[in-house]
Amino acid sequence: MTAATHSTLFPQVPDSADAVLDGLDPEQREVALALGGPVCVLAGAGTGKTRAITHRIAYGVRAGILQPTTVLAVTFTNRAAGEMRGRLRQLGATGVQARTFHSAALRQLQYFWPKAVGGELPRLVERKVQLVAEAAARCGIRLDRNELRDATSEIEWAKVTQTVPADYPAAVAKTQRDAPRDPAELSQIYAMYEQLKRDRSVIDFEDVLLLTVGILQDRHDIADHVRRQYQHFVVDEYQDVSPLQQRLLDLWLGDRDDLCVVGDAGQTIYSFTGATPDHLLNFRTRHPDATVVKLVRDYRSTPQVVHLANGLLSQARGKAAEHRLELVSQRDKGPEPVYTEYPDEPAEAEGTARRIRDLIAAGVPAGEIAVLYRVNSQSEVYEQALADAGVPYQLRGAERFFDRPEVREAGVALRGAARAGGNDSLLDGADDLPSEVRAVLSTKGWSSKPPAGSGAVRDRWESLAALVRLAEDFEQARPGATLSDLVAELDERAAAQHAPTVQGVTLASLHSAKGLEWDATFLVGLTEGMMPIAYAKTDEQVEEERRLLYVGVTRARFHLSLSWAVSRSPGGRGGRRPTRFLNGLRPGSAAPGARAGAGGGGGIDRGSRTGTGPGGTGAAALARPGRRGPVRCRVCGRTLTDAGEMKLMRCEDCPSDMDEALYERLREWRADTAKRISQPAYCVFTDKTLMAIAEAAPDSEGELVVIAGVGNRKLTRFGTDVLAICAGRTPDTEPGEDEAEV
Repeated sequence: MTAATHSTLFPQVPDSADAVLDGLDPEQREVALALGGPVCVLAGAGTGKTRAITHRIAYGVRAGILQPTTVLAVTFTNRAAGEMRGRLRQLGATGVQARTFHSAALRQLQYFWPKAVGGELPRLVERKVQLVAEAAARCGIRLDRNELRDATSEIEWAKVTQTVPADYPAAVAKTQRDAPRDPAELSQIYAMYEQLKRDRSVIDFEDVLLLTVGILQDRHDIADHVRRQYQHFVVDEYQDVSPLQQRLLDLWLGDRDDLCVVGDAGQTIYSFTGATPDHLLNFRTRHPDATVVKLVRDYRSTPQVVHLANGLLSQARGKAAEHRLELVSQRDKGPEPVYTEYPDEPAEAEGTARRIRDLIAAGVPAGEIAVLYRVNSQSEVYEQALADAGVPYQLRGAERFFDRPEVREAGVALRGAARAGGNDSLLDGADDLPSEVRAVLSTKGWSSKPPAGSGAVRDRWESLAALVRLAEDFEQARPGATLSDLVAELDERAAAQHAPTVQGVTLASLHSAKGLEWDATFLVGLTEGMMPIAYAKTDEQVEEERRLLYVGVTRARFHLSLSWAVSRSPGGRGGRRPTRFLNGLRPGSAAPGARAGAGGGGGIDRGSRTGTGPGGTGAAALARPGRRGPVRCRVCGRTLTDAGEMKLMRCEDCPSDMDEALYERLREWRADTAKRISQPAYCVFTDKTLMAIAEAAPDSEGELVVIAGVGNRKLTRFGTDVLAICAGRTPDTEPGEDEAEV
């Protein structure tokens, strides 16, 4: 599924090379004309980077400067590659290869394997999880579902960073990577996984890149063949290139520099997969004579949205922040971003659904609205709320549009009707292309009125409705087009994975929303512990979380809503705090380092069950354990007298930065421990102590022991378990017999 754009769906092919340049702004035009030597395009969100590079390729092809079969454009997702192919086709630049790194490498590997190695290419394993599970079992290591997923991700990271199993523990230590379990164990699993693949003659997706690199390094004749074929390279989203992908790109290039890269360090959000912006940031160092063009004119978002986006990155730190791009909106003024605080998560979902329903009633198409969250598990409450509100929705990350069974069936039916022509009684009375399509698809479940509710029936109808709308747009763009013409258009779109827009509110994670845009975007669940995510410990990890929020903000064209809930469930304590990234940006909040109340004017909307959440947030001096004099609340500065509040170092009513998920894990562990030692739960740790631990999230014994209610004795008995839980691991220690005396 692709986000809709406001350009004509079926534009006329430019009649000349010069016509390809029409409508480009000065910087985009500079990109299009820079056809020789290394070129680096620093392109901010919404600045038309895909437009610039596709027009660059098309101009070169149409002007006879580039031979289309010698151009290879690579990007990171099938959707992005499909969109690029679709745009090139509309510009008259057919024959250009636009592929993902994996797709391009796999094609070369399949072609050269018989010559380089002999025989058939080993079978490709599309899902490695089962093989990783078997590898762990053979090593005598038990993994639950989440641990299995984490181990698989670690193996993928190791391979794209070209780290062999024996070197994995050292690589983790060197990069300060937060491994999900003991690196020595993961090294064992990784080695056994590789052995199982060799025994069964199978390869995985990372092997596709590794083997292609190996062949190009070892066989100079094959490398020369590839370099004769591809002489001009364009790399999109260059900030997401991994070391392995960069190595492959270097081998494709050889000693040439006919390369154009496009990226934005401010949108680096995939470092956990091995991606690094270093190649983009160091491009000028590697290529001193490179042409560098900056695209900062934002055509997507209103000045209000752009102002917030710029504000987010203005507080960023680190190398990527030093190269941030200051966007300049090219759109008319729009509404201010809406900040809403809700008492609990169900109220947040219900309030979001109501606002979405109001937007749809005001004329905003459902397909132009998105709800974005940090992790996929947050989607369920929004699915239910939208269904209850009668609002259609679609989950991003489902199978691709043209792979859906109903779409394939519709294609067969339309193709049959096109062949039958006037002999098909189904088309009797249909006097134009859209009515013919509606008649055919009515036999497959389409009707003029959508079905009630949600689920598979509604999903099927939405797919067919997207085909009907496509036929209407096609007829409008090409009057007199026949059903055969539409079938040909669908075939070309399917080959390019250039899907039409499905009319339903999009529910998606922030990561999967990269590259998309909507008229209205709702960013939900923006609390500390979720944004930034609780396991983002280092400065680099926290900065990546900031960039992830920046990506979410820049998805919005016009309407932007940001919300959070101060409690997970109705009637909860209400101690959650809104994300620190909005400090100094949302009304009533203090800028980082400033006293509370130093933020801008105005206020924050309150959700439906109001009255339980805190107002603004700010930071006073933190009262350290053991310091003399009165203990003061670390949030509002009030002197504390209550023992429980002194343990928390804050007023009971002041907002908390507690990790709710960590608190719940600690409570479950305490209950199990208390049962094993036959003692009341409070004898292990009191609720206040668990809350203090969840707020501090200690990662060392020194940080744990100073928390009120812990002390040396309980540190000795429970410290190992507590620190394991804080690190996101499952405690593996059994209580000693002496633990009965707590």
